[in-house]
Amino acid sequence: MADINAVAKEFVTYYYQTFDSDRKSLLPLYRDVSMLTWEGTQLQGAPNIVEKIVSLPFQRIAHKVTTIDAQPSLPNTNSVIINVTGQLMFDDEPQPQQFTQTFQLVDHDGFFIFNDIFRLNYA
Repeated sequence: MADINAVAKEFVTYYYQTFDSDRKSLLPLYRDVSMLTWEGTQLQGAPNIVEKIVSLPFQRIAHKVTTIDAQPSLPNTNSVIINVTGQLMFDDEPQPQQFTQTFQLVDHDGFFIFNDIFRLNYA
């Protein structure tokens, strides 16, 4: 595997740029076996996951990544787990919200998001 931190940074940059500009375009990053836990709600399968992401109740969003941590994931499999923290700006909200998101990427004919867990962090 290439440098794991470089892979993580490249993925995170692409994911959030795509999320912020055209959420429907995230579909190819997920597969039918993918799972998303969004604020405690679990969804499985690329269409269900992207439907949830597209239906979120805001028009504009901007992610500002604060940290990216990555580790190799599954033995004997080209995979990586990535933990991201940062801030979100929604529409015209004056205060950013803190978030944490964890991805597990698995290489099976190209990397895809196997697991995705998202939480807002409330003080």
